[in-house]
Amino acid sequence: MIVSNFKPFEGQHCETTATGSLLKHLGIDLSEPMLFGLGEGLGFIYWDMPRLMSFPFMGGRIKQDELTQNLCRNLGLHLEAKETSSVKTAWKNVKEKIDQEIPVGIKLDCYPLDYFTEKIHFAGHYVAMYGYDDTYAYLVDTQQQGSTVKATLKSLELARKEKGPMSSRNLSYSITKHGAIPGLKEIIPAAIKRNAADFLNPPIKNIGYKGIEKTSQAIKKWFDRSKEKSEYELTALLMEGGGTGGALFRILYRDFLNESLNHVNSKELKAGCEMYAQIAPMWNEVSSLIKKAGQTFDQKHLDEASRNLCEIAEREKEAMELLSRIN
Repeated sequence: MIVSNFKPFEGQHCETTATGSLLKHLGIDLSEPMLFGLGEGLGFIYWDMPRLMSFPFMGGRIKQDELTQNLCRNLGLHLEAKETSSVKTAWKNVKEKIDQEIPVGIKLDCYPLDYFTEKIHFAGHYVAMYGYDDTYAYLVDTQQQGSTVKATLKSLELARKEKGPMSSRNLSYSITKHGAIPGLKEIIPAAIKRNAADFLNPPIKNIGYKGIEKTSQAIKKWFDRSKEKSEYELTALLMEGGGTGGALFRILYRDFLNESLNHVNSKELKAGCEMYAQIAPMWNEVSSLIKKAGQTFDQKHLDEASRNLCEIAEREKEAMELLSRIN
């Protein structure tokens, strides 16, 4: 069973790729930066639990699932999400939608999937499913994974029921449209302002610009945590190539702001776009310094990364304060 006339969305980030595929099937064909921006996706988190984690984690987007929720709200779409602890019910939820010619978004751990060559546990991964047969599920993943791929039904089952950080209970979701979507001129400013408000007012100090400030101090002591080269290389890789679009999602957000100038005439928007154009390369430099630190174990690389992060926190705070005043 294959959903008729289905065309995959080709993207770099898993959630925008999965949700973009569902929207494209509804006739809503937006760029990946626009999906990310309208999903109010930019964020930051520094996550470290030494008893459970071998190395700290840096994330550059908002919490899992919220991007799709925000995107559907801003576009006036209906999002139907289902979770269950039952493997049988989980498959039934997906199969029923596919049988109705409705593609489905699925959240899972990428580790068990057959086509993933780099075996890393990450339970916050998303794919779109558009068909199945007796052996395989037909999926859309990021361009890095080949866009249209297939996984055995067994590996999909295992991937969906994995537990761990960022996991959900066999989460699947579908999206429906009722009438025309709002104009971008109206919804872009509201999405930007809400994203800015969240970034500037984090509930805890390891999120938003305060999280970047915290990381700027914590990173100086990373050698006390680990002297495994692979930990530093993986961190740098995830910042640039782990579905972030580069520079820990800052390139995607910069491109969103730039594209938004085609729809919204605002001096605050123009200035914010210019600021993120300067901020993005600074994140590239931080990831490069983290990689060098793992290769040399020279403290100077972590100290320089610390100074860069301190400046980034200040610049991103200033940029978001500016964008929060957009009309």
